[in-house]
Amino acid sequence: MRAEVHAPPESHRREVQHREHSQREFPHRDFYASPTGRVAARLLRARLQEVWPDLTGRQVLGLGHANPYLRLWRDHAERTLAAGTAEAGVLPWPRGEPNLATLVEETELPFPDFSFDNVLLVHGLETAENGRRLLREVWRVLKEDGRLLVVVPNRRGVWAHLDTTPFGQGRPYSPGQLSRLLERTMFTVERRQVALFVPPFRTRLLLRGAGIWERAGRALAPRFAGVAIVEARKEMFGAMPVNALPAKGRRVLMPAAMRFSPGEEREER
Repeated sequence: MRAEVHAPPESHRREVQHREHSQREFPHRDFYASPTGRVAARLLRARLQEVWPDLTGRQVLGLGHANPYLRLWRDHAERTLAAGTAEAGVLPWPRGEPNLATLVEETELPFPDFSFDNVLLVHGLETAENGRRLLREVWRVLKEDGRLLVVVPNRRGVWAHLDTTPFGQGRPYSPGQLSRLLERTMFTVERRQVALFVPPFRTRLLLRGAGIWERAGRALAPRFAGVAIVEARKEMFGAMPVNALPAKGRRVLMPAAMRFSPGEEREER
């Protein structure tokens, strides 16, 4: 008796192909839409708000894939922009409103010098081809008293060793390694934080105890956090970074909605 093999319907094949394409093109979006990603974002937002509780009247840039975290300050900041790198990709942000997101080259940011008061770098440094060049560009666009907040996978954490999430991509750092890198690129480290002690569970039942994992981890095993968070201040006086490379000038075309002027009044949301 011959067994019959039925090909899946064309609509099913198209659905599978679309899902696979989406996962390749927008892995960060898919992660943050999952139960694991939503819990990770909630825990990280709590830590970031401890460091920057109020950015009223400030010019804020989110670099890498910072979209899930920028809402912490958007309502009170003078201007908030999201700049996605090639590795992280870019998605329209904020949802349902005029777009404030653009795709940038990590070593040639399309913003004038001294444009921003605060830069949040998430899902960017660990996948950068040249981390020092990226940080040099961040230094350039920060104002004289500017602050940088960097979030990277912690080398000792579980998240850095599982490639099923964005925190398992690229090069992880220990808090000490990240601090030394920042100091070599003309930043002064001000504060360190850690977060994500809960393992990257995929089921809602296991994720319900995330708060307990966080409290216990911070008290008992802070060195094994999933991510390291370092705040640094731009250092205006000092030697140029070792082996610094000149940033190449280039002309960048941006959508009309993204024209940027540091002194421009914030549009009505």
